[in-house]
Amino acid sequence: MTLRDRLRAMRMDLTPLRESRDFRLLFTAGTVFYFGAMVSYVAIPFQVYRLTGSNLLVGAIGLAELVPLVVFGLYGGALADHVDRRRLLVACGVAQAVFTAVLAVNAFRADPSIPLIFVMAGLLAASSAMQRPSREALMPRTVRHDQIAAANALSSFGMQIGVLVGPATGGLLIAFVGIGWCFVVDVVGLVIASVLFFLMRPYPHREETTPPSLAGIRQGIAYAVRRRDLLGTYLVDIAAMFLAMPVVLFPALVEDIFRRPELLGLLYSAETVGAIIATASSGWIGRVHHHGRAVVISAAAYGACIGLAGLMPSLWLVALFLMLSGTADMISGIFRTTVWNQTIPESMRGRLAGIEMLSYSVGPLGGQVRAGLVADLWSVRGSIASGGFACVMGVAITAAMLRDFWDYDERTDPHAVAERERRRAAGEVIDS
Repeated sequence: MTLRDRLRAMRMDLTPLRESRDFRLLFTAGTVFYFGAMVSYVAIPFQVYRLTGSNLLVGAIGLAELVPLVVFGLYGGALADHVDRRRLLVACGVAQAVFTAVLAVNAFRADPSIPLIFVMAGLLAASSAMQRPSREALMPRTVRHDQIAAANALSSFGMQIGVLVGPATGGLLIAFVGIGWCFVVDVVGLVIASVLFFLMRPYPHREETTPPSLAGIRQGIAYAVRRRDLLGTYLVDIAAMFLAMPVVLFPALVEDIFRRPELLGLLYSAETVGAIIATASSGWIGRVHHHGRAVVISAAAYGACIGLAGLMPSLWLVALFLMLSGTADMISGIFRTTVWNQTIPESMRGRLAGIEMLSYSVGPLGGQVRAGLVADLWSVRGSIASGGFACVMGVAITAAMLRDFWDYDERTDPHAVAERERRRAAGEVIDS
């Protein structure tokens, strides 16, 4: 195979976008949604800090969002397994547009209300958490079963574009036209995304459903724990984020270690650039079948890159290894999502997406506390490096304890085979 052929084989697989109208709608809506959300992500803490001058209150925004995120993520997952998911997407999108519009009106006032900002932040977290399980559960139904890995990579690419461009746009809007316009841009994005969700065709549940309940949520948790391959995806992600996530130390790194505060944005964007590189060159992913091993190896590579970043003598080398860590983390994420979407039954997909949100939330929040504590007791560099190398060990231990996860092969795994057969029997056809 020539170099040109190898490079062609690495190109992102665009087949889901070409063949499925509903995936195009879902992809575009998700990209617009993340772009607007990241604009507000910059605006809310900046507004609180400008009004109060308190870092404590800025940090308290996360606390205001945590409980709604957990509670409504789990409830939204159970609800997604019962109601029309497309309608739930639209309803939650409209609710988020209303809440963000309230933030816009408040920002344009001469004396914005700080308590109102916290209330709206909590409501936005609740409505977003309610929406995400439905979006995650619908995606596999918009593409063929053999296209799920490519669809995951494309969805991640759209998200990372929003994550990269959104904060920069928010910063420019704050600097030149004011905080209120950040929320206006987000409202427009939410309306566009909601219209795109509405244009999707209905996807009725294939099996009889039951209303959301605590018993149903417990059933989803029990299913996740019983499936050791699924459990491995959650535990590897939690281990990586809890042990190795260094974001909270970026300000101290540029201010106290390298004395280059003007390069703070470089560190924040480095992992996102790496993630975009991973998705843009993801054509090879569909040819990998041992997804558990791919998750373990890429998560360990993520930890190793973070560990090396903590040892680098130059801020530019730190950024380079952060970029490589973002590449490895995105590859791990694509394969984790592929395992979920290829093996979880339709009737459980919403609840498992809600549980997935917990693994995304618990690890980073705990990781911020761990990183800050170790940095105060030891050093900033020591916290970053030790966390990264501890991640390698944690991932290796998880893989050793969960052999079913390490041995997962999507060609022979009974859950993946059963889901393929269910879809074949249902005679699903994806409209172009």
